[in-house]
Amino acid sequence: MSNHNNDIEVTEEQVALYLKNHPGFFLKRDDLLCEIELAHSSGEAVSLLERQVSLLRERNMDIRNRLNSLLDNARNNDRLFEKTKAIVLALLEAKSLDSIVNTFTRGLKNEFAMDFASLILFADPQSQRNSASRIVPLDDAFHAIPGLLKSNKATCGVLRPEELSFLFPNQHKEVGSAAVVPLSFGHSLGVIAIGSKDAHYFRSSMGTLFLGYIAEVLNRILPRYLSLG
Repeated sequence: MSNHNNDIEVTEEQVALYLKNHPGFFLKRDDLLCEIELAHSSGEAVSLLERQVSLLRERNMDIRNRLNSLLDNARNNDRLFEKTKAIVLALLEAKSLDSIVNTFTRGLKNEFAMDFASLILFADPQSQRNSASRIVPLDDAFHAIPGLLKSNKATCGVLRPEELSFLFPNQHKEVGSAAVVPLSFGHSLGVIAIGSKDAHYFRSSMGTLFLGYIAEVLNRILPRYLSLG
């Protein structure tokens, strides 16, 4: 009788499955870890053990980069919070309508290094004749910037020329992009706008959380000084 040796073809999937099901395979075969060579992106062959060490280093580097990114974001948020707090406290200490407007515009320019800042109030200008602040009738505002006011939400990006002319009448040609937040608390009180010479600074995808905080504070304190008529 003759013996017939049948070659059994083992697939890559079977090898991978076996190793997964037998995690202790290499425990008693340390020599294999160094003998098995794998192709490397550099073109040189490396041992399985070296490849594992390399992968661990790459993963550790990725985790470290992610952690550094999270820490950077946390530090940036802390700075934004402190700047926002400084403006909010100054607004709460303001004793007049003009003081509120000046505190807002000065705070955004100084604390946040904004190129332009504007706070426009909606009321009958005759009712605030002693104020140097910019006060316009609500109807005029809705005629000039209807899209920005109807949304009642923050808008960021490149605005239309007529919107910039209303929000930044003396600097509208210099403004590349802006963020706008309507002010309302039962009534439409006004609108705040900050602008940058950089057309790419304000984008529709960016967050406006801290500017929203300032807007909420203004919503609470403006009615004390603003005659709504």
